[in-house]
Amino acid sequence: MAVAETQLYAKVSNKHRSKSTSVLLESLLTKGFPAHTAQKALAATGQKTIEDAAKWLHSHCNDPSLDDPIPQEYALYLCPTGRLHNHLQEFWKESKRQCGKNRAHEIFPHITLCDFFTCEDQKVELLYDTLKRVGDSFSQCFPPSIYLTLHSSTTYLGFFIGDSHANTLKEFALAFSSEASSLADCHVKPCLKQLHLTLAHKFYPHHQKTLEQLAKCINPGETCQWVAALYSRDMRFVHYQTLRALFQYKPQNIDELMINAGDFIYVDPTQQSDVSEGWVIGTSHRTGCRGFLPENYTEKANESDTWVKHREYVFVTASKLFTQTENGPNVKLNGEVHSPSMSRSVTNVLSPQLSQNATLRRGVLVMRHGERVDQVFGKSWLQQCLTADGKYYRADLNFPSTLPKRKDSVKHFEYDPPLSCCGIFQSRLIGEALLDQEVTVSYAYSSPALRCIQTAQHVLQGLKLDQKVKIRVEPGLFEWTKWEASRAIPNFMTVTELAEASYKIDTSYRGNFPLSSLVPSESYEEYVSRSSAVIKQIITACPSKGIILIVGHGSSLTSFTRPLIGLPARDSNDFAQVVRKIPSLGMCYCEELKEENKWQMVNPPVKTLTHGANAAFNWRNGIVED
Repeated sequence: MAVAETQLYAKVSNKHRSKSTSVLLESLLTKGFPAHTAQKALAATGQKTIEDAAKWLHSHCNDPSLDDPIPQEYALYLCPTGRLHNHLQEFWKESKRQCGKNRAHEIFPHITLCDFFTCEDQKVELLYDTLKRVGDSFSQCFPPSIYLTLHSSTTYLGFFIGDSHANTLKEFALAFSSEASSLADCHVKPCLKQLHLTLAHKFYPHHQKTLEQLAKCINPGETCQWVAALYSRDMRFVHYQTLRALFQYKPQNIDELMINAGDFIYVDPTQQSDVSEGWVIGTSHRTGCRGFLPENYTEKANESDTWVKHREYVFVTASKLFTQTENGPNVKLNGEVHSPSMSRSVTNVLSPQLSQNATLRRGVLVMRHGERVDQVFGKSWLQQCLTADGKYYRADLNFPSTLPKRKDSVKHFEYDPPLSCCGIFQSRLIGEALLDQEVTVSYAYSSPALRCIQTAQHVLQGLKLDQKVKIRVEPGLFEWTKWEASRAIPNFMTVTELAEASYKIDTSYRGNFPLSSLVPSESYEEYVSRSSAVIKQIITACPSKGIILIVGHGSSLTSFTRPLIGLPARDSNDFAQVVRKIPSLGMCYCEELKEENKWQMVNPPVKTLTHGANAAFNWRNGIVED
């Protein structure tokens, strides 16, 4: 062992060191790992087992930052367990389902005692000793009950800690921070402001009432045992987005990243602007390696999913946080007193009510079209399928078997491409999934683009509604014309041609926005204005209860839903970044709250459709020919 490493190891060989941790470090050293990387592995895995640390070291053998002296960041949280924790988790799940994800969903339920601080790897075990000693010294005076008061604003919802109990928690945090700062030579800052347990943060204001209703179902008097837990995170990726791999991906090129299902990947949003569409560049949490990977192989994960719990101290408290009176526990919300039931379930209280109302409310399902043929075969797809005399033939099984007849030139399909065969299958699959969920579409609208009309047709076929619901072709639903490659409005098939080609078109429908009114290369403001006007006109034209299906483009998911739920248009740059990530058959769902005269966005009735690429194959290459 090098002299420097011996000195480094000697620093932690003192009376404060945990014997079990010493055994772990010594075992790694005997296996030939350098002291600094061995301690880095122990810090990164919570200093639990030799197997965890050794596995981390082997996985990070190609990590370019393995030898960098970058410590972990640590935080001390007070976390609820038992029945209160279960009800909080139900709230997390149901609030996400009904109102979408907000900042609170990134982290588990907790009260922050000491916010994140850094500590050198060789001194981490001193934090463990400190937590144990300070916990023991406060075990007798730790409050047997913690009084929680519900507070709400347009951007925050959570429980505030009563002053007398908060003072005890602050004294505990102060004692830990003082001793840890002294022994481990790090700067630990206790939380001395209003202590709180966040339920929702940075949500849309129109979701406030729904979130409050869900929060009232949580009884803060439920049985709870509080645990002071020490967590760590990788400080290099604090401001990154965390993705979770859904499938394994094996690199095809040297600059691509190997991922396994379940891997976490850190992605810097500021570095994605120059990355090819459908790809992201990120760093693997498991290996530390960096590279490109297909975005549709991943889903968004929570910020805390990659955190590591190191040690915890369990406070033994009374089984109830409140003494039950004849009137039961009270929760104050903006000065109003409420009495939640002791065992009401968030899911059981609101979900049945919403599911019953869902069939009575109007809903709008906005959907992007399926896979278009030029998305697979490029802009020159049509040239690959035309014979010398201009007749269409199927050059690949993913090309459509035939093209619909139109009176003008077949070459107009170049700028108004049809779905691929996979796109047809995708659309039918979505329709069948909607049928399984007993979704009934009352109205169907489509952009005049052929790919959208075909998607609507096959979705309705999957729903077994193609003979009952006619497709209303609405020119105002076409995408932002600035994005048209031809810099001109495509020559779409007429309603008559579509009907003759056996598409179930409502030939009596007259669009709100005439085709002749579409302006080539329109400004973003013009597109936003058009989209807002069209969605309002559609809503007015469909007064009956039921679901309105709108099949459009990737841009449709934001340009039609945001004005409906009362949100302003995105900045044009943000808009482009959002749209480029919307996959084929991506969808958004809004439902009407008629009693409140507004709409809210909720989870779509079916899951997303994800699949991988399948490259063209020539059996001669590599099989017969060298």
